[in-house]
Amino acid sequence: MTIFWRELRAGVKALLLWSMVVGGLLAVCVALYPSMADSMGDVSALFADMGSFSAAFGMDTLAFGSLMGFYGVECGNILGLGGAFFAALTGMGLLAGEEGGHTAEFLLTHPVGRVQAAAEKLGAMAVLVLAMQLICFAWGAGTILAIGERAVWEDLITYHAAALLMGLEVGGICFGLSALLRRSSFGLAIGLAALLYFMGLAVNLDVGLDWLRYVTPFSYADAPRIFAGEPVGRFALTGGVLGCACAAFGLWWYGRKDIAA
Repeated sequence: MTIFWRELRAGVKALLLWSMVVGGLLAVCVALYPSMADSMGDVSALFADMGSFSAAFGMDTLAFGSLMGFYGVECGNILGLGGAFFAALTGMGLLAGEEGGHTAEFLLTHPVGRVQAAAEKLGAMAVLVLAMQLICFAWGAGTILAIGERAVWEDLITYHAAALLMGLEVGGICFGLSALLRRSSFGLAIGLAALLYFMGLAVNLDVGLDWLRYVTPFSYADAPRIFAGEPVGRFALTGGVLGCACAAFGLWWYGRKDIAA
C-alpha cells in the first residue's frame, strides 16, 4: 500500500485547494440566499421565461426563489464543474505522469507488479474524489443549517451522491486515457470535463439529443432533474459501468504497454 499512501499525500494539497474554492463558493451562494429571498419571486419568473437559456440550466423546472431551486441552479453548476475538473485532473496525472516525469523506471524497479501499482493509484484517486465531495457537502449542508433554512435533505443527499458518482466516472475515464499517453495532458482533462458539461446542457435543451444522456454524467448528476423528482437511475448505472470499464482498460493497458524511460 506504499504507492497508495504516496499518491494520497501527493494529492492532499490539490484536494484542499479545490475543496476550499468549490466548497467556499457553495457556502457563499447559500449564505446569500436569505438576503435575496424576498426578491427571488420576480427573478424566478423572469428566468423561467428565458426560453432555451432557462431549459439549459434547469431554471424552467425549479422554483428559483426557493432554497432548493436556488441551490440546484447556482450550487449545482459550481459543484458539477468543480468536481468534474478536479476528478479529471487527478485521474489524468496518475499513469502518464510517471512517464512524463521519467519516474516510471524507478517505480517499476520495486517489487510491485504494474497492475498493482496502477490499482493503488486508482484507489488513491477514488479516495481523493470522495474526500472532496464530502468536504463540499459539509460546506453546503453546514451553511444551510447556519442560516436556519429548511432543506429537503433526501434530495440534497441524493444529488451529492450523484455528484460523487460523476466524479468517479470522470476520474475513471481520465485514468483510462492516462494509460494511453506518454505524458500528462491536463488540457485534455479539462477539455473532456468541459465537453461532458456542454453535452449535459445540450440534453437539457431537448433538441433530439436524448441519447447523450447515456454519455455525459451531467445528465444524472443534474440537481434540477433530481430536485424535480425525475428518475435518473438508469443513466447513473450506465455512467458507473462506463467509468469502471475505462478504469479496467487503464489497468489492463498499463500492464502490457512499453514504458518509456
